[in-house]
Amino acid sequence: MNNIAAIKRSVANEEFDALLILSPENRLFATGFETSDGALLVTSSEAWFYTDMRYIEAATAAISDAYVKLVTNDSTYTKQIASIIAEKHINSIGFEDSSLSYTKYHEWDEKLSSELREIEPGRSPSTRIELMPAQKLLNDLRMIKSSDALEIMIEAQRISEKSFNEILPLISTDMTEKDLAAELIYRLLKNGADDKSFDPIIVSGPKSSMPHGVPGNVKIGKGFLTIDFGARYDGWCSDTTRTLCIGAPDEEMAKVYDTVLKAQEAGINAARAGIAASQVDAAARDVIKDAGYGEYFGHGFGHGVGIQVHEAPTASPISKDVLQAGAIISAEPGIYLPGRYGVRIEDVIYITENGCENITKLPKNLIVL
Repeated sequence: MNNIAAIKRSVANEEFDALLILSPENRLFATGFETSDGALLVTSSEAWFYTDMRYIEAATAAISDAYVKLVTNDSTYTKQIASIIAEKHINSIGFEDSSLSYTKYHEWDEKLSSELREIEPGRSPSTRIELMPAQKLLNDLRMIKSSDALEIMIEAQRISEKSFNEILPLISTDMTEKDLAAELIYRLLKNGADDKSFDPIIVSGPKSSMPHGVPGNVKIGKGFLTIDFGARYDGWCSDTTRTLCIGAPDEEMAKVYDTVLKAQEAGINAARAGIAASQVDAAARDVIKDAGYGEYFGHGFGHGVGIQVHEAPTASPISKDVLQAGAIISAEPGIYLPGRYGVRIEDVIYITENGCENITKLPKNLIVL
């Protein structure tokens, strides 16, 4: 899935002359081609993709809308990009300010300046290419999913759901949390995932009160069992959480589960294009507050899902984002009672002009094993 044309159009409306893309996830978004190393330079009219001999043949066949160039020890990334800068009279370059480290920023700044002085010997040492923050451009583009991206993410979701249903009969207090995590990862891959989208969170009993707890070499305990998992398929992610109960829940456990479910439904019902993401969070949060558990919901209602399992927009009390049609976000309120137990229910929703479409199809009734 190639988004170079969309990036070119966006660059044309920016203050910088070109955009330098270095992060793996943004290279994948731009070109539809995944590599462990590479660089993409995009102007309003042209694009150049650079990679080494491990990927050059496949990249040449896979990438359209860009000149594909081989990087070697003698013909480095900075040397080739500096040549384009000089040839195209580029004075400023946008960069990924949220992912490029301080060290790498200065490394690119110094090397580009050095290469340009070699290409143009008369160039003043004080004349440098201006590097300008440009992460927002890529975040905004990635926030709105194309119809192709939506279909791939739905497939990733179906792989996850099939895998979840396959592990349900295996769950018992005779297996460890790590055992269950291994079984889930195996089935994700067996059912067609390229990888897990993150390490599964599988915690039981009192550990379920930890939203990002780590599966341990401990037997699955009585009480709530939280399973948070996702599949990565064709470059795109899914994200799902279901909370089960090992043994019959007591009255308060049933109340907590029902409150989380009602909170999720309230947030989903509020979600639509044009609404502040913080308002969606508030719709869910108010349900939990009214039930007396407000202090036990410590994270946001949701986050964007796409090439990365966490990306823009964010639905939290402090979010400044406004939801747009085509965005895909998680819907995952929770209640966590320290040392006792926790409940989280998570679906993924696709934002439309008039509401949203829930692309998660797993039932949400409390499963008791």
